[in-house]
Amino acid sequence: MVAVLILLVIIVVLVFWAVGIFNGLVALRNRFKNAFAQIDVQLKRRYDLIPNLVEVAKGYMKHERETLEAVIKARNSAQGAAQAAQAAPGDPAAMQALGQAEGALTGVLGRMFALAESYPDLKANTNMLSLQEELSSTENKVSFARQAFNDAVMEYNTKRESFPGNFFAGMFNFGPAELLQATESAEERKAPQVKF
Repeated sequence: MVAVLILLVIIVVLVFWAVGIFNGLVALRNRFKNAFAQIDVQLKRRYDLIPNLVEVAKGYMKHERETLEAVIKARNSAQGAAQAAQAAPGDPAAMQALGQAEGALTGVLGRMFALAESYPDLKANTNMLSLQEELSSTENKVSFARQAFNDAVMEYNTKRESFPGNFFAGMFNFGPAELLQATESAEERKAPQVKF
């Protein structure tokens, strides 16, 4: 009778231990999905600002139509990638596509701002200045949200790859999650050179 009771206690302890590991994996997966939702909120704000920015610039940059169209095209591409990533946060293909689309959008926005420097009236336009400030603020929020997402993904991946989590992760189909990395060209990563 004592042996059966000890065996029953061991089984109960093992069941609670397994449930704890499973619930921990679920909680971590939900945490990185929530962290991606925060990125999604900021990206949506960014995508909403860009058409207004282009509209203000359009009046001044009549000869730069190709650049303005490239900005809108890159914005639409990034928005599509964000929607795909929102459907499967952590999915390696979705995260990579989003990172590349965001990198392309950042690049064309940089070109547009560089061209805007040649238009003094545009640089002085209060709407343009306000939109640039809002976009800059949103970019900072995206960076913070991306860091929180990557931290949550790292914690989840560590738990699912460590023993005994790896045993349960494989058994219950907890796949790896991908970090959201900024994809910049080698040229964009170079420090700017200042010459006097």
